[in-house]
Amino acid sequence: MKDIRDQAHSPEEFEARLRAIGAARYHDRHPFHARLHGGDCTPDEVRAWVINRWMYQSRIPMKDAAFMSRVTDPDLRRAWRKRIEDHDGGQSEGGGIRRWLALAQAVGLDPDYVASGVGIMPATRFAVDAYVRFVRDMPLLDAVAASLTELFAPRIHAQRIEGLLQHYDFADDSSLSYFKKRLTEAPEDVKFGLGYVLTHADTLEKQDAAAAALTFKTDVLWAQLDALWHGYVEGKIPPGAWQPGEGMAA
Repeated sequence: MKDIRDQAHSPEEFEARLRAIGAARYHDRHPFHARLHGGDCTPDEVRAWVINRWMYQSRIPMKDAAFMSRVTDPDLRRAWRKRIEDHDGGQSEGGGIRRWLALAQAVGLDPDYVASGVGIMPATRFAVDAYVRFVRDMPLLDAVAASLTELFAPRIHAQRIEGLLQHYDFADDSSLSYFKKRLTEAPEDVKFGLGYVLTHADTLEKQDAAAAALTFKTDVLWAQLDALWHGYVEGKIPPGAWQPGEGMAA
């Protein structure tokens, strides 16, 4: 009988498979991003995006902490904890969460309102919570593979910086600092994550599971934009979600 290890794709072939998932399914292809980057979003559509994306941003360090709580290898923990520091920052400064709240203030929202999580759409909350549970409960390889949407993030950040600067008055170096910082942080993260997945997915079964994990993560990101489009572009805001005019800065 042929050993299952011999059936696995080579690292190069498997990386190409992972990248093909992003090319087909990453949320840079969603029409909401075309609308946002092209300057076609209304101010309230931008605010709704900022509010709902906060849910995802705020849960990134939480899902990474959940991941690390299961890791027995100190080398893996040392490598991974950088992600929490990148998003939480220090005691009084820095971090992606603070930079996201600076964007919230720039678009006219009260940062405290955004940070409270009030007004998050039910679909956004469901999708993000599903991602945290996935990272907490699934095998470590699957959890790392789900993070590999970062392979495709620098492209969308560059598009976003260019589009927002061109089309929106709120956009400047301060308000867009989150995206500018991720241009350097994300490649560092993905270098480690991709290396881990290519090394540890050494059977076809594990490669299939890792590919499915990455596909799941693209679904998490896509679902959030579907909800935004339905609620704020089509005007079908669900109960409990942010209503334009709420949570504005004084």
